[in-house]
Amino acid sequence: MTKEQNIFILSDAAGETAEKVAQAAFTQFPTLDTKYTKFPFIKNDSTLEHILDMAKEKDAVIVHTIVSKDTIHTIEDFCQKNDITYYDVINPIIGTFSQVKGVEPIRKKGLTHNLDSNYFDMISAMEFTLNNDDGQNPKGFLEADLLLLGISRTSKTPLSLYLANKGLKVANLPLVPQAQIPDELWKVDPSKVIGLTTDTNVLLKIRRQRMLAYGLDPNNMYSAEDEIKKELDFSNNIYDKIGCYVINTADRSIEETAALIMEQLNFNGFHKG
Repeated sequence: MTKEQNIFILSDAAGETAEKVAQAAFTQFPTLDTKYTKFPFIKNDSTLEHILDMAKEKDAVIVHTIVSKDTIHTIEDFCQKNDITYYDVINPIIGTFSQVKGVEPIRKKGLTHNLDSNYFDMISAMEFTLNNDDGQNPKGFLEADLLLLGISRTSKTPLSLYLANKGLKVANLPLVPQAQIPDELWKVDPSKVIGLTTDTNVLLKIRRQRMLAYGLDPNNMYSAEDEIKKELDFSNNIYDKIGCYVINTADRSIEETAALIMEQLNFNGFHKG
């Protein structure tokens, strides 16, 4: 029987950092049925006390990114007195760095989400990427930081949006043997093009599952093994002509593929390196 484990995410900002750390950690315990509850923008003691009481009632693990010393002490005292497991994500790092460098932290909440130039670059990149998804604007190929190519179900759109969140203007083009290839494709710098491919058996499974999800017969041309092989051969021939970098997305997460792309193109964080 799977054991349920409540995870309370506490933050005096949006709570995204604590949530990502908690999720990354608890994926290592697949036998636990983890339930995440996020409590962002904690501003007063009464709210915090209510959350802590709920954590005690539900035997929750607390993961937090609180920066206020007083609030941290309140959490620690309550958890220690009530035998609640808690994890402070950022303050051990802040404390160590402060001690080593002899610099006091300002302890101002929400600094990672300031509306600075990086933030607006990300918003601009997201808008560009949405407007250049699925080959709808070939002229955008020449304005993009990155052009993703691939046949259907090779993760073009999810990858595009993930990379746009890093501040990259991404266009993508589905490769279909029967469709006309835009002239703009051949004008793009090959170093800015990434070809996505996958394994036949992986794509066969994905496409059949998609047909079943739509209530359609999975045994059609879209999910036929011979047709998939033709599409993969077609896309690989395009990649050879362009001379672009190719990534096999089979059994790779979006994050893994994105990391390979950013490494290949020397992209660093929000900005191109």
